[in-house]
Amino acid sequence: MRPLTKNLSALALLIIAPAVHATTVPHAAKSPSLDSGNIDNEPLDGIVLNRTITVLGWDFYRNFVAIWRARFPNSKFTVSVFERPTAQFGSEIWIQYKERRMFHTFLSPARSATKPAAAAAAQMTYKNIVDSNVRNLLFSDVDLAPEEM
Repeated sequence: MRPLTKNLSALALLIIAPAVHATTVPHAAKSPSLDSGNIDNEPLDGIVLNRTITVLGWDFYRNFVAIWRARFPNSKFTVSVFERPTAQFGSEIWIQYKERRMFHTFLSPARSATKPAAAAAAQMTYKNIVDSNVRNLLFSDVDLAPEEM
């Protein structure tokens, strides 16, 4: 039990040491705090989350991520790919950004159709995210908070 404790403490030091070093650097002190309370600050930018269930959904996700990273390599948008398998239609797939659906489709059980669907999804999702962000910047209503628009 003792070697495991030593390994865990060594691992903790490896993880904590860069964080402690980063706080001593003057540039890091100028960056905004993660606890600033602004809902638009995303500490983990550019992540594509996998919420798929079946092999078909996994194929779609894998193709989507490959195309997303190739077409938009500097994307800071964090999106989630969801799947709901259905007996009649194959799988229902949707992609969310900030709790809003940016893309929604049904995939047939034929796995060969996932790559073209993923390519269309990547293009449409990016366009819808950009349009949504522009709309949020241009629209202001005193009755609604920014995350409610």
